[in-house]
Amino acid sequence: MAPPRPFSADNASLRQIIAGLPEGVILLSPAGKLLWANPAALRLHGVASQAGLGADADAYHARFTLKYRNHHRLERGQTPIDRLLAGEAFAALVVELTREGADDQPFMHQASGLVLRDEGEAEPQLLVLILQDVSARFDAEARFEQAFNVNPAPAVILRLSDQRYVKVNQGFLDLTGYTRAEVLDASLYDIDVLRDAEALDTAKERMRSGLNIPQMQADLMLPDGGRKLVIVAGQTIELADEPCMLFSFADLEPRRQAENELRHSEERFATAFRLAPVGMAITAGTDFQVYDTNDAFHQLTMLDADHAMGKTMAALHLWEDSGFPGKVAGLLAERSGFRGLDARVRIMDGGVIDCLVSAEAITLRQHACVLWVIQDIHERRHGELELIAAIEAVMQDTNWFSRTVVEKLANLRAPAGNTAPPEVRELTRREKEVLSLLCEGTDDAAIARQMGVSRNTLRNHIARVYGKIGVHRRAQAVLWARERGFPLPRPIR
Repeated sequence: MAPPRPFSADNASLRQIIAGLPEGVILLSPAGKLLWANPAALRLHGVASQAGLGADADAYHARFTLKYRNHHRLERGQTPIDRLLAGEAFAALVVELTREGADDQPFMHQASGLVLRDEGEAEPQLLVLILQDVSARFDAEARFEQAFNVNPAPAVILRLSDQRYVKVNQGFLDLTGYTRAEVLDASLYDIDVLRDAEALDTAKERMRSGLNIPQMQADLMLPDGGRKLVIVAGQTIELADEPCMLFSFADLEPRRQAENELRHSEERFATAFRLAPVGMAITAGTDFQVYDTNDAFHQLTMLDADHAMGKTMAALHLWEDSGFPGKVAGLLAERSGFRGLDARVRIMDGGVIDCLVSAEAITLRQHACVLWVIQDIHERRHGELELIAAIEAVMQDTNWFSRTVVEKLANLRAPAGNTAPPEVRELTRREKEVLSLLCEGTDDAAIARQMGVSRNTLRNHIARVYGKIGVHRRAQAVLWARERGFPLPRPIR
């Protein structure tokens, strides 16, 4: 059997094999002469023929500039070809290559070098430079780094092999107050982003296994010794061919502060609610289920707290008018609250008291509720009714005597010489005329004739007057008007 032929760059079979490879291959002699290059190698240098590469290493370096990934230029002796000529085999050296005087984009090469020797020979027979195009990968990494840096969401990248931070964006620096120099190359031990995480053991086990870390709350330590509540999550990525963990954060500190302020506000509200001298209750739901009450409410209604809690106002038979809750529901559907609605409240001893009811829709512990204020006006209302009944009784007997009594009552409450209060100025000229005629004791038919209007129109005028001054009966209107200097002088016609 014939011995194998010595290896040679002129070997036709070898060239045929290399020509079909997707990687760029350049064959060099130990003296630095470029013997041959396949089409992929020419393409990776942006040239059309082997002559474009140069005849030897010196010509090659005159045509191309090589830099590291950090853009620092490789000096002679550091380039892949120079290392091959020095007899060094190497793998996965990433370099940036540009053609001198060309405006095209630089090529990113991952270079490996082989030194081929015959068996038993010390001197190399052939040098092989193998090139892979990694431009797309590094373009993607450049885009990722740009997006990472401009992303407002705080983030850091930790290299898993030694658990050191290799990248940090401005969002993380703004969130924590660290400087970039303090974070880069610091270890997870120095800045523990998982410290006090709600599932710390799970997070660290998944990180050791190279698995994603789900979102969880954590207290992030700050350089000034403070803490900040955050949501942290970890995503496994590869950066420069190394496994890493991308940690992203969401700042929950404003929410924690808001919750603290809300808690303090609710505590102050609870104190005011308990100590209020008027009856107050909080209900939930459209059926007004009693959620809380204060002491004044129990004193007013004589209801036991345990008995009232959890029951609806309808079940407690609190209102004399069973339709009152529906009326309140309608008002609250139209607006958030109302003030001073007349109502009669049943009490446990069987009695009924007159009250003014106000209500406001509120949110308590994230639940929609209604705050009720129930003011007892029973004694005041009955005092007013007794006075009005007495005045009406006198007015039924003699008109002149009733006016005398009303005038004296008005003078006692509003001495002569006082100017008209603001509410009188809110009345129109017609409404003042109606009040004056009422104070003179004139009946509706006579007032309508004097004003030249129909009975229906007069009744509308009177209703508007009652609404503006807040009364419901003629005697109340007369008393109100007398206190304010009515009847007014009639204009000369």
